Amino acid sequence: MNKFRMIKIGGVFSAVSLATFNVSAALPLAATTAFTEIQTDGLALIDLAWPLAIALTSAVIVISLFKKFAKKAAS
Repeated sequence: MNKFRMIKIGGVFSAVSLATFNVSAALPLAATTAFTEIQTDGLALIDLAWPLAIALTSAVIVISLFKKFAKKAAS
């Protein structure tokens, strides 16, 4: 690629990123509030899921160990 084309491509990328920044900066208050509420609800669901994930992981480990030791005892 020649130097002029690289500069042109860089100018396009910078213009697009500047336009994206200007659009996101102009979000209405209702949209910002909605996204904040969605984030809060998502974090609450993740907090509820951790105990279940820990319990399932623990159960899988215990079952695997039980099967391993049961197999050794039978041998």
